[in-house]
Amino acid sequence: MAAITAGLAAGLCVKAARLSASQMPDARDIEATAERLRNRAATLCELDAATYRLVVTAMRSAGGPDPQERQRAVAEALSRASDAPVDIVEVAAGVVALAARIAESGNPNLLGDMISAALLGESSARSAAALVAINLEGVRDDERPSKVAALLKQIAEDSARTSRVRRRQ
Repeated sequence: MAAITAGLAAGLCVKAARLSASQMPDARDIEATAERLRNRAATLCELDAATYRLVVTAMRSAGGPDPQERQRAVAEALSRASDAPVDIVEVAAGVVALAARIAESGNPNLLGDMISAALLGESSARSAAALVAINLEGVRDDERPSKVAALLKQIAEDSARTSRVRRRQ
């Protein structure tokens, strides 16, 4: 769901950038970036499901006579299943940054759409970050939780920036 939500937020940015060409000289570039983020989110939706299936398979396996082998297989699957949510947080960060940029300089009639995009992107990132925390609980020396925390901080700032914009007449 986190990837789908990020894709929806990116779609709002695509629309808003298209309708902001007269206000923003780089609207076409922003539109193309938002389109890439939307496509990436769709890919991550599929990847997230596929890697979670590996977790389920590892958890269901008897692991043979060695329970430590099963535990290792589950831990490895959970680690692999954390990659897509980390990427979803990255996509969401890009989307929320675009939403803030469009809100500040784009078509003022689309401010509500950009606030929605920022909020959707932020909730997508928080959801994906929760998966990373759950999957990597107790794992030491993994940089992904720190990376996600830094991205969440930036996302919150960009989302707040979007909400502070007042409609221009």
